[in-house]
Amino acid sequence: MFRKELERLINCHSFENGSNTPDFILAQFLHESLLAFDRAVNERERWSGRREGWGDMEKVREALPPTDTGEFGLRPDIKGEDGP
Repeated sequence: MFRKELERLINCHSFENGSNTPDFILAQFLHESLLAFDRAVNERERWSGRREGWGDMEKVREALPPTDTGEFGLRPDIKGEDGP
């Protein structure tokens, strides 16, 4: 839903013209970049011993599939709130 709205917005303002990249690819890139930033902020907070709470990690987990580098692209030695 969000990605489709972003795609429409990119197309409406012709932001795909600068790179000659289809709007759906730009929307996917921007959406995944936002999700990666959310993960990074939460990892930083967990590392520093502060409570996460900056975002909805469930949305991040639903949006990105697991990778071979560890759950949701995180280093395998760093575990989320589910524990090791």
